[in-house]
Amino acid sequence: MGDQDANYRFAAEATVEPEHIARARAHAMELGANPISAPVGAQIAVLSAASQALNIVEIGTGAGVSGLWLLHGSPRATLTTIDNEPEHLNAARQAFAEAKVPPARARFIAGRAFDVLPRMNEASYDIVLVDADPEGVIEYVEHGLRLVRAGGTVLVPRVMGAGAVADPVRRDAVTTAYRSLIQETQSSPAVIGALSIVGEGLLQLTTLQSTV
Repeated sequence: MGDQDANYRFAAEATVEPEHIARARAHAMELGANPISAPVGAQIAVLSAASQALNIVEIGTGAGVSGLWLLHGSPRATLTTIDNEPEHLNAARQAFAEAKVPPARARFIAGRAFDVLPRMNEASYDIVLVDADPEGVIEYVEHGLRLVRAGGTVLVPRVMGAGAVADPVRRDAVTTAYRSLIQETQSSPAVIGALSIVGEGLLQLTTLQSTV
Protein backbone atom coordinates (compact mmCIF):
# COMPACT_ATOMS: atom_id res chain seq x y z
CA MET A 1 0.00 0.00 0.00
CA GLY A 2 1.38 3.42 -0.97
CA ASP A 3 1.55 6.41 1.36
CA GLN A 4 -1.42 8.04 -0.35
CA ASP A 5 -3.59 4.96 -0.01
CA ALA A 6 -2.59 4.67 3.63
CA ASN A 7 -3.64 8.29 4.18
CA TYR A 8 -7.04 7.66 2.59
CA ARG A 9 -7.58 4.57 4.69
CA PHE A 10 -6.54 6.31 7.88
CA ALA A 11 -8.89 9.26 7.18
CA ALA A 12 -11.76 6.87 6.53
CA GLU A 13 -11.14 4.85 9.68
CA ALA A 14 -10.60 7.95 11.84
CA THR A 15 -13.94 9.50 10.90
CA VAL A 16 -16.61 8.81 13.50
CA GLU A 17 -20.06 8.81 11.95
CA PRO A 18 -22.97 9.62 14.28
CA GLU A 19 -25.21 6.64 14.89
CA HIS A 20 -28.28 8.14 13.23
CA ILE A 21 -26.30 8.84 10.06
CA ALA A 22 -24.80 5.34 10.09
CA ARG A 23 -28.32 3.91 10.18
CA ALA A 24 -29.34 6.10 7.26
CA ARG A 25 -26.24 4.93 5.37
CA ALA A 26 -27.15 1.28 5.87
CA HIS A 27 -30.63 1.90 4.48
CA ALA A 28 -29.23 3.92 1.58
CA MET A 29 -26.91 1.06 0.66
CA GLU A 30 -29.86 -1.34 0.68
CA LEU A 31 -31.63 0.95 -1.79
CA GLY A 32 -28.55 1.35 -3.97
CA ALA A 33 -28.57 5.10 -3.30
CA ASN A 34 -24.74 5.30 -3.05
CA PRO A 35 -24.39 7.84 -0.22
CA ILE A 36 -21.38 10.10 0.22
CA SER A 37 -18.58 8.66 2.33
CA ALA A 38 -18.20 9.48 6.00
CA PRO A 39 -14.99 11.55 5.47
CA VAL A 40 -16.77 13.71 2.90
CA GLY A 41 -19.79 13.92 5.19
CA ALA A 42 -17.58 15.17 8.01
CA GLN A 43 -16.11 17.82 5.69
CA ILE A 44 -19.49 19.18 4.65
CA ALA A 45 -20.59 19.21 8.29
CA VAL A 46 -17.57 21.35 9.18
CA LEU A 47 -18.31 23.73 6.31
CA SER A 48 -21.95 23.95 7.35
CA ALA A 49 -20.93 24.72 10.91
CA ALA A 50 -18.24 27.23 9.93
CA SER A 51 -20.63 29.17 7.70
CA GLN A 52 -23.39 29.04 10.36
CA ALA A 53 -25.69 27.96 7.56
CA LEU A 54 -29.39 28.61 8.01
CA ASN A 55 -30.67 27.84 4.49
CA ILE A 56 -29.33 24.85 2.57
CA VAL A 57 -30.28 23.28 -0.76
CA GLU A 58 -29.37 19.71 -1.64
CA ILE A 59 -29.59 18.54 -5.25
CA GLY A 60 -29.86 14.77 -4.94
CA THR A 61 -31.22 13.39 -1.67
CA GLY A 62 -29.39 10.06 -1.61
CA ALA A 63 -31.71 8.64 1.09
CA GLY A 64 -30.75 11.35 3.55
CA VAL A 65 -27.09 10.75 4.44
CA SER A 66 -25.66 14.00 3.07
CA GLY A 67 -28.57 16.03 4.39
CA LEU A 68 -28.09 14.63 7.89
CA TRP A 69 -24.38 15.48 7.76
CA LEU A 70 -25.20 19.07 6.74
CA LEU A 71 -27.69 19.42 9.59
CA HIS A 72 -25.23 17.77 11.96
CA GLY A 73 -22.98 20.77 11.32
CA SER A 74 -25.76 23.33 11.50
CA PRO A 75 -28.76 21.93 13.38
CA ARG A 76 -30.66 25.23 13.19
CA ALA A 77 -30.61 25.20 9.38
CA THR A 78 -33.53 24.50 7.10
CA LEU A 79 -32.72 21.97 4.38
CA THR A 80 -34.47 21.82 1.01
CA THR A 81 -33.67 18.54 -0.73
CA ILE A 82 -34.61 17.68 -4.31
CA ASP A 83 -34.76 14.23 -5.85
CA ASN A 84 -36.53 12.49 -8.71
CA GLU A 85 -36.65 9.14 -6.89
CA PRO A 86 -39.67 8.85 -4.56
CA GLU A 87 -38.12 5.84 -2.82
CA HIS A 88 -35.03 7.86 -1.91
CA LEU A 89 -37.13 10.75 -0.62
CA ASN A 90 -39.22 8.38 1.51
CA ALA A 91 -36.06 6.86 2.96
CA ALA A 92 -34.75 10.33 3.76
CA ARG A 93 -38.00 11.29 5.48
CA GLN A 94 -37.75 8.17 7.62
CA ALA A 95 -34.08 8.85 8.43
CA PHE A 96 -34.82 12.44 9.40
CA ALA A 97 -37.73 11.38 11.58
CA GLU A 98 -35.58 8.77 13.35
CA ALA A 99 -32.90 11.43 13.87
CA LYS A 100 -35.57 13.68 15.42
CA VAL A 101 -35.05 16.43 12.88
CA PRO A 102 -38.04 18.79 13.35
CA PRO A 103 -40.36 18.62 10.30
CA ALA A 104 -40.00 22.37 9.80
CA ARG A 105 -36.26 21.92 9.24
CA ALA A 106 -36.60 19.71 6.16
CA ARG A 107 -38.43 20.32 2.90
CA PHE A 108 -38.62 17.42 0.46
CA ILE A 109 -39.27 18.20 -3.21
CA ALA A 110 -40.02 15.39 -5.65
CA GLY A 111 -39.09 16.24 -9.22
CA ARG A 112 -36.33 16.86 -11.73
CA ALA A 113 -33.81 19.33 -10.40
CA PHE A 114 -33.65 21.05 -13.79
CA ASP A 115 -37.36 21.83 -13.43
CA VAL A 116 -37.24 22.85 -9.77
CA LEU A 117 -34.07 24.97 -9.56
CA PRO A 118 -35.10 27.76 -11.96
CA ARG A 119 -38.08 28.51 -9.68
CA MET A 120 -35.95 28.95 -6.55
CA ASN A 121 -34.94 32.37 -5.25
CA GLU A 122 -31.54 33.72 -6.24
CA ALA A 123 -28.90 34.63 -3.67
CA SER A 124 -31.01 33.15 -0.86
CA TYR A 125 -29.02 30.15 0.41
CA ASP A 126 -25.87 29.64 2.43
CA ILE A 127 -24.92 26.24 0.96
CA VAL A 128 -25.92 24.29 -2.14
CA LEU A 129 -24.79 20.66 -2.30
CA VAL A 130 -24.68 19.15 -5.80
CA ASP A 131 -24.92 15.35 -5.70
CA ALA A 132 -27.21 14.46 -8.59
CA ASP A 133 -26.63 12.78 -11.95
CA PRO A 134 -23.05 13.61 -12.99
CA GLU A 135 -24.05 14.28 -16.60
CA GLY A 136 -25.61 17.55 -15.48
CA VAL A 137 -22.98 18.61 -12.95
CA ILE A 138 -21.89 21.80 -14.72
CA GLU A 139 -25.46 23.07 -15.09
CA TYR A 140 -26.24 22.15 -11.50
CA VAL A 141 -23.22 24.09 -10.29
CA GLU A 142 -24.28 27.09 -12.37
CA HIS A 143 -27.67 26.96 -10.67
CA GLY A 144 -25.97 26.56 -7.30
CA LEU A 145 -23.81 29.63 -7.79
CA ARG A 146 -26.93 31.60 -8.70
CA LEU A 147 -28.80 30.40 -5.61
CA VAL A 148 -26.15 31.04 -2.95
CA ARG A 149 -25.75 34.42 -1.31
CA ALA A 150 -22.54 36.42 -1.56
CA GLY A 151 -20.07 34.42 0.51
CA GLY A 152 -22.17 31.29 0.14
CA THR A 153 -20.71 27.92 -0.83
CA VAL A 154 -21.43 25.30 -3.48
CA LEU A 155 -20.23 21.79 -2.63
CA VAL A 156 -19.69 19.04 -5.21
CA PRO A 157 -18.83 15.55 -3.88
CA ARG A 158 -17.57 12.68 -6.12
CA VAL A 159 -15.77 15.25 -8.23
CA MET A 160 -12.72 13.01 -8.75
CA GLY A 161 -14.87 10.58 -10.73
CA ALA A 162 -13.59 7.50 -8.88
CA GLY A 163 -10.06 8.31 -10.02
CA ALA A 164 -10.95 8.96 -13.65
CA VAL A 165 -10.40 12.73 -13.50
CA ALA A 166 -6.71 12.31 -12.64
CA ASP A 167 -6.20 9.90 -15.54
CA PRO A 168 -5.33 11.92 -18.67
CA VAL A 169 -6.36 9.01 -20.88
CA ARG A 170 -9.99 9.22 -19.73
CA ARG A 171 -11.96 11.44 -22.12
CA ASP A 172 -15.58 10.37 -21.60
CA ALA A 173 -18.18 13.11 -21.21
CA VAL A 174 -18.63 12.86 -17.44
CA THR A 175 -14.90 12.78 -16.70
CA THR A 176 -14.31 15.72 -19.03
CA ALA A 177 -17.11 17.68 -17.35
CA TYR A 178 -15.66 17.12 -13.87
CA ARG A 179 -12.17 17.99 -15.08
CA SER A 180 -13.38 21.19 -16.77
CA LEU A 181 -15.39 22.17 -13.70
CA ILE A 182 -12.36 21.86 -11.45
CA GLN A 183 -10.00 23.68 -13.79
CA GLU A 184 -12.34 26.54 -14.65
CA THR A 185 -13.44 27.23 -11.09
CA GLN A 186 -9.88 27.20 -9.78
CA SER A 187 -9.05 30.14 -12.05
CA SER A 188 -12.39 31.95 -11.76
CA PRO A 189 -12.33 35.49 -10.28
CA ALA A 190 -15.89 34.97 -8.98
CA VAL A 191 -15.18 32.18 -6.48
CA ILE A 192 -12.57 30.82 -4.14
CA GLY A 193 -12.21 27.13 -4.92
CA ALA A 194 -10.61 24.27 -3.04
CA LEU A 195 -10.37 20.61 -3.98
CA SER A 196 -10.22 17.89 -1.34
CA ILE A 197 -9.26 14.40 -2.49
CA VAL A 198 -10.20 12.59 0.73
CA GLY A 199 -12.92 10.02 0.19
CA GLU A 200 -14.46 10.40 -3.25
CA GLY A 201 -13.35 14.02 -3.49
CA LEU A 202 -15.09 17.30 -2.68
CA LEU A 203 -14.99 20.53 -4.65
CA GLN A 204 -15.70 23.60 -2.52
CA LEU A 205 -16.65 26.88 -4.21
CA THR A 206 -17.30 30.00 -2.13
CA THR A 207 -18.57 33.08 -3.92
CA LEU A 208 -16.71 36.30 -3.31
CA GLN A 209 -18.45 39.08 -1.45
CA SER A 210 -18.53 42.50 -3.05
CA THR A 211 -16.00 44.99 -1.67
CA VAL A 212 -17.96 47.95 -3.02
